[in-house]
Amino acid sequence: MRKKQIQIGITVLILLAGAVYYWQGSKKSANESTQSNSPSTENLSVEDLIKQSAEEIINPSASQLKSSKSTITLSDACIREASQTFTCYEDYYKGLVKGQGVTAAFDDLKIRYDQSAYIKSQCHPITHTIGTAATEIYPGVGTAYSKGDSFCWSGYYHGVMEGIIGRISREELASKMDGICNAIPGKASYSFDYYNCVHGLGHGVMAISQNELFESLELCDNLGGSWEQSSCHGGAFMENVIIDNKNHFTKYLKPEEPLYPCTAVNDKYKTTCYLMQTSYMLKVTNGDFAKVFELCSTVGNYAVICYQSLGRDASGRSISNVEITKATCELGKDENQRLNCIIGAVKDFVSYHHSDVQAKELCASIEANLQETCYSTVASYYTTFQ
Repeated sequence: MRKKQIQIGITVLILLAGAVYYWQGSKKSANESTQSNSPSTENLSVEDLIKQSAEEIINPSASQLKSSKSTITLSDACIREASQTFTCYEDYYKGLVKGQGVTAAFDDLKIRYDQSAYIKSQCHPITHTIGTAATEIYPGVGTAYSKGDSFCWSGYYHGVMEGIIGRISREELASKMDGICNAIPGKASYSFDYYNCVHGLGHGVMAISQNELFESLELCDNLGGSWEQSSCHGGAFMENVIIDNKNHFTKYLKPEEPLYPCTAVNDKYKTTCYLMQTSYMLKVTNGDFAKVFELCSTVGNYAVICYQSLGRDASGRSISNVEITKATCELGKDENQRLNCIIGAVKDFVSYHHSDVQAKELCASIEANLQETCYSTVASYYTTFQ
């Protein structure tokens, strides 16, 4: 059971990390995605769950986008003027939730998603805003969750947790954290709703601590299980990476030190940190994959997870294109770098397409000595979607 908990948590973290990469410049289109927006987590590892999460944040399914029937008339100044200021959209969607409800806010967002590159790039943070605003109307976790929508990879549920935690004093938070998600069904089976709750706690503690990352990680340690703690850590690291896209700033990212804060956190947090960090590393190196391979090579035992996360980003940037992804992974200087890049990439291919066909095409295209591991990775990972 403990092994299964760890596997589920790591899977989700890798998935979410991919979403962060999109906010830093990925170009995938929602209309190209054929994924379900509510993946099963029962058979997934914590690393692979995060990879898949990220894909869904970046690529809400086309069926979600087409399902909207809203005829809302938009007259807010920031919408009319195509503002690139997050605060403007934040205020707009808060007002929409208050005036017309959660469903109306999501209907509006789904319409705007393919009309505005800025809204597309900020979709997940915007859904955080909708979730936080919802807690003003529905102050209970269970009720607020029941009104939600998983569009843009469940940012709504993360925002709900930010709102719920915001009502708890910092002095009481450590003692109350472990019970906050008890009202969410599926705890025993590690349901995706339950994952979103404990992951959302990580975002919430960052908000209440005023983005003090190290304090937030320690607050996550008050949760009762290692799976819950890792999921919460992932939320905190994710918030740290995306925070400057929300017109806020963090002292725990340093352009001159692309590996920071992973180099500074306690060893027990490092795996989760590196699952998120490659997106930031690519941002500060202007998308220089060769440079990021080099940076990953310096992190010792965490290099493998770093290379695999980079493979996920290679797939993300190319819209899971075989030739481009192959060429990117070939920037690795040795077999270990290239192999783990391919492992991360084929998992992302499977997550994106919900099929093993395209991933097998990638396996067939690469150097012969890497193919066996590539095919076995595809086979084992694809079973999680059956």
